Amino acid sequence: MTDPKTLSIAIVSDVVCPWCVIGIRSLEVALERLPGVTADISLHPFELNPDMPRAGESVAEHIARKYGRAPGEGGAIRDEIKRRAAEVGFAMNMNADSRIWNTFDCHRLLHWAGQEGKQHELKMALFFAHFSEGRDMGDPAVLADAAEAAGLDREAALALLASEACASEVRAEEHYWRREGVQAVPTFVINGKYVISGGHPAEAFERALGKIAAEG
Repeated sequence: MTDPKTLSIAIVSDVVCPWCVIGIRSLEVALERLPGVTADISLHPFELNPDMPRAGESVAEHIARKYGRAPGEGGAIRDEIKRRAAEVGFAMNMNADSRIWNTFDCHRLLHWAGQEGKQHELKMALFFAHFSEGRDMGDPAVLADAAEAAGLDREAALALLASEACASEVRAEEHYWRREGVQAVPTFVINGKYVISGGHPAEAFERALGKIAAEG
């Protein structure tokens, strides 16, 4: 029996990015299919809309403004995202009335969760709150609920959100990854030198990770 190979995987992503959910879950499915391959995964912040106001914005209006599409053109894309998410076991409940939010506080909370050893659990809880439940991701109570669901202390989460804790650390990480050339998410950096961008199917991750692991 061969020794397991451990890959170092840095994932740069945002909480309101549906392809980030799909990409991360596809990566996890791929790793489950690769016996003898394990991964040391770290999560890193990226804000798709750093200038987004606290009240957020309608997804349909946001896409129309940002990409020049008519508000009614998003239905087919939403259906495809829902289908792809379901393939990797995640329920997307987006619709024409869904909103997109400023995620800086989410990333501050995720930085703290990393110090507590609960970063992945919180990431998935935030994805669930946003995409499955359609909750207000700018509301500290909603973020604290996600923290509690991830096994973190709810009152500690609220206290962090009421302060400026972890703000400078998140800004520094965001600047670092932009300097490294990350302009879109999800981005997966494997062993510090291989880069995979996008929410690819599990089969694509399985092939790529298998080849990288085989190189030793």
